[in-house]
Amino acid sequence: MFLRFLKDESGATAIEYGLIAALISVALVAGATTVGSSLNSKFDSIGTTVGSGI
Repeated sequence: MFLRFLKDESGATAIEYGLIAALISVALVAGATTVGSSLNSKFDSIGTTVGSGI
Protein backbone atom coordinates (compact mmCIF):
# COMPACT_ATOMS: atom_id res chain seq x y z
CA MET A 1 0.00 0.00 0.00
CA PHE A 2 2.83 2.41 0.88
CA LEU A 3 4.67 1.66 -2.38
CA ARG A 4 1.51 2.29 -4.35
CA PHE A 5 1.18 5.63 -2.58
CA LEU A 6 4.75 6.56 -3.52
CA LYS A 7 4.17 5.65 -7.18
CA ASP A 8 0.97 7.71 -7.44
CA GLU A 9 1.98 10.98 -9.09
CA SER A 10 -1.42 12.57 -9.64
CA GLY A 11 -1.12 14.76 -6.53
CA ALA A 12 2.36 15.89 -7.52
CA THR A 13 1.11 16.83 -10.96
CA ALA A 14 -1.67 18.96 -9.48
CA ILE A 15 0.85 20.74 -7.25
CA GLU A 16 3.14 21.38 -10.21
CA TYR A 17 0.27 22.89 -12.20
CA GLY A 18 -0.59 25.07 -9.22
CA LEU A 19 3.00 26.30 -8.95
CA ILE A 20 3.12 27.06 -12.67
CA ALA A 21 -0.13 29.02 -12.42
CA ALA A 22 1.20 30.97 -9.44
CA LEU A 23 4.42 31.86 -11.25
CA ILE A 24 2.51 32.99 -14.33
CA SER A 25 0.27 35.14 -12.12
CA VAL A 26 3.26 36.77 -10.45
CA ALA A 27 4.83 37.50 -13.84
CA LEU A 28 1.59 39.03 -15.15
CA VAL A 29 1.21 41.26 -12.10
CA ALA A 30 4.83 42.41 -12.33
CA GLY A 31 4.47 43.14 -16.04
CA ALA A 32 1.19 45.00 -15.58
CA THR A 33 2.73 47.10 -12.81
CA THR A 34 5.68 48.05 -14.98
CA VAL A 35 3.52 48.91 -17.99
CA GLY A 36 1.07 50.80 -15.75
CA SER A 37 3.83 52.94 -14.27
CA SER A 38 5.21 53.71 -17.72
CA LEU A 39 1.79 54.65 -19.06
CA ASN A 40 1.07 56.79 -16.03
CA SER A 41 4.24 58.83 -16.50
CA LYS A 42 3.52 59.18 -20.24
CA PHE A 43 -0.02 60.44 -19.59
CA ASP A 44 1.27 62.84 -16.95
CA SER A 45 3.73 64.22 -19.50
CA ILE A 46 0.99 64.59 -22.12
CA GLY A 47 -1.32 66.24 -19.58
CA THR A 48 1.36 68.73 -18.61
CA THR A 49 2.06 69.56 -22.25
CA VAL A 50 -1.61 70.03 -23.09
CA GLY A 51 -2.27 71.98 -19.88
CA SER A 52 0.57 74.43 -20.49
CA GLY A 53 -0.63 75.15 -24.04
CA ILE A 54 -4.00 76.51 -22.89
